[in-house]
Amino acid sequence: MSFFQIGLCGVVSVILLVLLRVPIAVALGIVSFFGFWAMLGSGAAFGLLTAVPYDFAAHWTLSSIPMFLLMGYVCYQTDITRGIFKAARVWLSFLPGGLAVASVGGAALFSAAAGSSLACAAAMGRIAVPEMLKRNYDPGLSTAVVAAAGTMGSLIPPSILLIIYGIFAEVAISKLFLAAIVPGVLTMLGYWAVIIVRTRLNPALAPPLDERATWSERLEALSETWPVILLVLGVFGGLFTGIFTPTQAGAVGAALSFVIAAARGTLNWRVSKIALMDTAKMTAAIFIIAVGANLFSRFLAISGIPEAMSDLVIDLGASYVMLVFGTAVLFCLLGMILDPLGILLLTLPILLPIYEANNISLIWLGVLATKLVEMALITPPVGLNVFVIKGIVGDAVPISLIFKGVMWFLAADVVVLIVMVAFPELIMFLPELGN
Repeated sequence: MSFFQIGLCGVVSVILLVLLRVPIAVALGIVSFFGFWAMLGSGAAFGLLTAVPYDFAAHWTLSSIPMFLLMGYVCYQTDITRGIFKAARVWLSFLPGGLAVASVGGAALFSAAAGSSLACAAAMGRIAVPEMLKRNYDPGLSTAVVAAAGTMGSLIPPSILLIIYGIFAEVAISKLFLAAIVPGVLTMLGYWAVIIVRTRLNPALAPPLDERATWSERLEALSETWPVILLVLGVFGGLFTGIFTPTQAGAVGAALSFVIAAARGTLNWRVSKIALMDTAKMTAAIFIIAVGANLFSRFLAISGIPEAMSDLVIDLGASYVMLVFGTAVLFCLLGMILDPLGILLLTLPILLPIYEANNISLIWLGVLATKLVEMALITPPVGLNVFVIKGIVGDAVPISLIFKGVMWFLAADVVVLIVMVAFPELIMFLPELGN
């Protein structure tokens, strides 16, 4: 067999193993190892199995991942972000579906302090969903809005997915963070539009609040958001002004979250231990998958599949829109069987050479891929964020009702996606401004 044929067999084998529910990291690692063996021999296979994981895990930029994760888990465990929803509620309650709108606004701000969609959905679900259900909001809307809003944690900096993408694609993480700001804001506005339009057409979905917050109550609620605002300004102010690197920003954010929690009196040994353990578990899971993806990337590179795919796309004369459409379809299909990180790392070895050969910015691709992965978080049948919310509400809301509700927000995501594709300068404006 030629190297190319071995590579094709490897791709098919990974897909079959994933369909058989073999963990993505194991599938990628096993196929890569035996692929190396078939192409280069047993000595090279064992050599690569020894060298590649070490070389990847020793990448200095990766240290920002556990730091940003720790920052998010400390915020979650010490309720640093609890004031966000209250402030959003008193300021936005005048709008139709005010509590749902506030949930989206709170999730956007929480995302800037967490970097994780699942953490965002869990935190806001614990706070916002009971409040909406208590106010007789439609259960489908109450749960779906938080499941969808939580996906912004994948896009709004400090996104863990963007960090991993930046390492694999070898592009500046700070530029990826800047590029993600506008799509993140557009996503928030799109979700707001869905809520306001739906509740205008059907007021029974979200009964209006009887009370109206006074200015003193609004200012008091705003004062409770200082922990998150201080954290965001401290991390991103230093990052975007060039005072420190993304790696240093993660360490600053983690340290600052501990200081803020201690100042508020919510830090103790128990919550610190939980935050550290959760960080260690999530970091290990991410690194294992990333190492498997790195092995698979080397395997595909040796087989020549990425170059062949790039040549095929060029020969077919695929347009920019066709390329993006094909990528979106691929992500939608993979979203039915894989988690977001698995989707991203499985596709990057093939997508990066294709987009690079077509002179499409890899920074733009990073934001596009992250947006598509974000949509996979609420796409059935996997929809991890939906299952997070289901775990919070228990039997009170059927999962079918939650999935039905998120379809409205997926429609908003599609509109945002079309805007991103039609006007790529919206994404590239801020990164290019820093040049």
